[in-house]
Amino acid sequence: MSSPTPLLSVRGLHAGYGRAEVLSGLDLDLPAGQVVTVIGPNGAGKSTTLNALMGVLPARGRILLDGEDIAGLSLEERVMRGLALVPEKRELFTTMSVEDNLLLGGYRPLRLGQRDWREQLAQVFELFPRLLERREQLAGTLSGGERQMLAVGRALMARPKVLMLDEPSLGLAPLVVKEIFRIVTTLRERGVSVLLVEQNARAALEVADYGYVLETGAIALQGPAATLAGDGRVVETYLGSARHKPAAM
Repeated sequence: MSSPTPLLSVRGLHAGYGRAEVLSGLDLDLPAGQVVTVIGPNGAGKSTTLNALMGVLPARGRILLDGEDIAGLSLEERVMRGLALVPEKRELFTTMSVEDNLLLGGYRPLRLGQRDWREQLAQVFELFPRLLERREQLAGTLSGGERQMLAVGRALMARPKVLMLDEPSLGLAPLVVKEIFRIVTTLRERGVSVLLVEQNARAALEVADYGYVLETGAIALQGPAATLAGDGRVVETYLGSARHKPAAM
């Protein structure tokens, strides 16, 4: 990787459910200001990786965030250190308004005494104009794409060091998927560091700087995203026929 000291560095990560181990010694790095994606088939351990990093699942191994090992910290402590996860199911407060969902995301900067934390709300509305239009609408009445935008916006309210996205395109229409990945590109341009877990390997590799292919809990391949997108094994297994040119994002 290009950065000698990654913002997030994971070494020997083991995690699973009960006695069933899903991750068997995972290593990965996320340099500051980059998008790194983890792709792979269903059941490979992609979501397990994010949940283990967030502290939702018990895990063994080293998790260095900005040089500090956070592996022994609670979920809340990891949030305060700068990790944010947008889970696959989005987990919104459906009976609350869009704006109130976003304001709840400002918990971290508020706790850190950042008096300008509400200014982040204007930045989120700039990034997601549709949320501004629906700021007083209940989250439960939003479309699937709007819910995903709200989930990402709420995570950004925390001003995280690392934003982790779990299957952000899941269940969305193709045009909405393009919009979501355009937003990921915009976040990178704004200096946000993103760890992206995604079933849509083609779209993920188009927006990422670096990629990991996860198979049965271990890294099978890794490299610059453009290199992986041209790798014969990746093309055959995850991208489909090479005759189909990827759609421009």
